[in-house]
Amino acid sequence: MADNVVATYYYPPMEVAAAELGQTAGSKLDDDGRNKRTEYVPTPMCAGTMWTASSHIITAVIGSGVLSLGWAIAQLGWVAGPAVMLLFSLVTYFTSSLLADCYRSGDQSTGKRNYTYMDAVNANLSGIKVQICGVLQYANIVGVSIGYTIAASISMLAIKRANCFHGNGHADPCKVSSVPYMIIFGVAQVFFSQIPDFDQISWLSMLAAAMSFTYSSIGLGLGIVQVIANGGVKGSLTGISIGTVTPMQKVWRSTQAFGDIAFAYSYSLILIEIQDTIRAPPPSESTVMKRATMVSVAVTTVFYMLCGCMGYAAFGDAAPGNLLTGFGFYEPFWLLDVANAAIVVHLVGAYQVYCQPLFAFVEKWAAKRWPDSTFVTSEVEVPLFRTYKVNMFRATWRTAFVVATTVVSMMLPFFNDVVGFLGALGFWPLTVYFPVEMYVVQKKVPKWSTQWVCLQMLSLGCLAISLAAAAGSIAGVKSDLKVYHPFKT
Repeated sequence: MADNVVATYYYPPMEVAAAELGQTAGSKLDDDGRNKRTEYVPTPMCAGTMWTASSHIITAVIGSGVLSLGWAIAQLGWVAGPAVMLLFSLVTYFTSSLLADCYRSGDQSTGKRNYTYMDAVNANLSGIKVQICGVLQYANIVGVSIGYTIAASISMLAIKRANCFHGNGHADPCKVSSVPYMIIFGVAQVFFSQIPDFDQISWLSMLAAAMSFTYSSIGLGLGIVQVIANGGVKGSLTGISIGTVTPMQKVWRSTQAFGDIAFAYSYSLILIEIQDTIRAPPPSESTVMKRATMVSVAVTTVFYMLCGCMGYAAFGDAAPGNLLTGFGFYEPFWLLDVANAAIVVHLVGAYQVYCQPLFAFVEKWAAKRWPDSTFVTSEVEVPLFRTYKVNMFRATWRTAFVVATTVVSMMLPFFNDVVGFLGALGFWPLTVYFPVEMYVVQKKVPKWSTQWVCLQMLSLGCLAISLAAAAGSIAGVKSDLKVYHPFKT
């Protein structure tokens, strides 16, 4: 296991020395010899607490997924739609609580820290499971970055189209390519991706969380106004009716809706990294993280219920795939512009929150692989408004990653189908399977005991949901590709 690069954490020499010598009493070091986890936020009382952890979670969770929930509920109806959403919230909270206990091995206050999701898997599991987890986690991060690029470009395009509709009338097709807007988002991410790590993006995370509430509230408000204008609530108990779609389309779209809802709750793959920003005990990091998870999941579920249900109530079977960009609403155009601008700002932050674990993994691997390379380990001072230290490998690798994901986004700009597939890909293995397996090992749950059987049944049930959602999303992508022209549509 010692040569398992995926799970090996690289320490600079000074940090190893501090940890070995037990120099943790100083005001600048934690129990692992690293700088104290105080987060770079304006108010020390908020440093590395439940509130900063909650802001990271909300930034990651309330993303582009919230905008597809009206469409998802339209496929499932008034009974199954909210029920499935509540089910996913409960599963996410439960498995996130299991995962929070895996941040430290052994004692929750003094045990060895696991800095990343992969470290936690390596500490509790072994063999091929570690390798599979690494591939799934980082593949999912790549997929999420592509999904966020698509969503951001659609929102920027929607601002252009909303102004076009306002000026030229709703009959004007106002056709605009999303490609230039993907490039704009990619350029912005090249700059923001140079932020070294999680400890230095709290301000961006908090801004992004505020933006998520802004556009969710606008979407909710517009939905309420539309319901009032309609004179009642649209929709049915069973969702979109046969006749509007074929029986097979009903099946595929319903399973895709599961994937959309799963994506809306997807954040477990970065939970350990977020937990590593919480300041040292007391109380233990797991206790704080469980509180942050409860607050975040409760807040997001309320928002999801309101936004999803209002989107369906306002448009019924015709609910758009993206509530604020599908042009169920045309006016007030300036309010739509504000909402979509807030989405873009939020996705800039969410992209960084999700990609930091992948950035950190590659850079730590490179530092271990080439410890004497000045290109990999040294920093260059760049004078701008003040002097910034730039690592050339970090700048090159992160820029290349952003460029690659942007190009792929240009090739596959299918919002709902991509969102559904990403949700299906990451939900079962990363949100359910690995947290359950790690908890069983860490707590030594006896095999075939009632608790063990219940946990395995939960895992198998979620696997079935993920497979169905993936199948539905793949069918959707296949259908989209029949009419799509790369870099033009």
